[in-house]
Amino acid sequence: MLTYLARRILVMVPTLIAISIITFIIIQLPPGDYLTTMINEMQSQGENVDQSKIEALRAQYGLDRPMYEQYFHWATGLLQGDYGYSFEYQLPVADVVGDRVFLTFVLNFATIIFIWVMAFPIGIYSATHQYSLGDYGLTFIGFIGLATPNFLLALILLYLANIWFGTSIGGLMDPQYLDQPWSGGKVMSVLEHLWVPVVVIGTSGTAAMIRRLRANLLDELQKQYVVTARAKGMHPFRALMKYPLRMSLNPFIADIGNMLPQVISGSAVVAMVLSLPTTGPMLIGALQSQDMYLAGSFLMFLALLTVIGMFISDLLLAVLDPRIRLGGGTNR
Repeated sequence: MLTYLARRILVMVPTLIAISIITFIIIQLPPGDYLTTMINEMQSQGENVDQSKIEALRAQYGLDRPMYEQYFHWATGLLQGDYGYSFEYQLPVADVVGDRVFLTFVLNFATIIFIWVMAFPIGIYSATHQYSLGDYGLTFIGFIGLATPNFLLALILLYLANIWFGTSIGGLMDPQYLDQPWSGGKVMSVLEHLWVPVVVIGTSGTAAMIRRLRANLLDELQKQYVVTARAKGMHPFRALMKYPLRMSLNPFIADIGNMLPQVISGSAVVAMVLSLPTTGPMLIGALQSQDMYLAGSFLMFLALLTVIGMFISDLLLAVLDPRIRLGGGTNR
């Protein structure tokens, strides 16, 4: 186990290096840079552009350097905990992000809990009551959840929350708590506003997980070891939970590496519709304005989540399924 852990950790290092290089190159591919975008916006508004000042800013931010020098400056800063300087906000990236990372974690952790809590009971029921009225009804609801765009569902729930509960869901807290230290009132305000984005973002993921769990569990329930367990008189609930459900969880454990980045990136449009102070809208704005250090830091954060998630999922798969071996070979 220790050898496997050491080998996987060593593989993660060149993987992150390669991702950082590709990320930085892709961000730099569009013509121009942040200052070019700023100049175009000023000229479109009829403002005069002082070229000497622009050149001074280009030299100050290091935008006049070759791409490889800019990359090494950014990459060495990441290793030292310096995420770079945001051109748009005129602040270090760490200061710009602020509470956004924490609120993003809260939102997406609650979304993942919602997905798992809703999907597993429904998926198990649909598989054990195949072709029943409940199965058809839940399948129909699942298809509706998959087909409904998140931003449309966000607009509907915005209206219903305001009509039914009198809650104006714009952001993750009431305006008086913005830029204020955390307190009991601020926590309660976040919880009051949290349920709408959680339901909106988690609906499609819940529907997809229900269909996958139902299909996997139906496949396991038809295998010979389940028939043998039933023939020996094992209680149906124990026969379900001991092996078939456990074996059906493999795809979900394997998807841990993709779940967090997908939820975080998938919530960007919803965050813009609901005016949520999360990292998604800021990432989109940074890419549009070519704020390369801010955008690159966000993308590297998603890459780090993916790599760590895949590492955790591999370990959990080996614990969950005895047929899986860490070494990848056959012990004789």
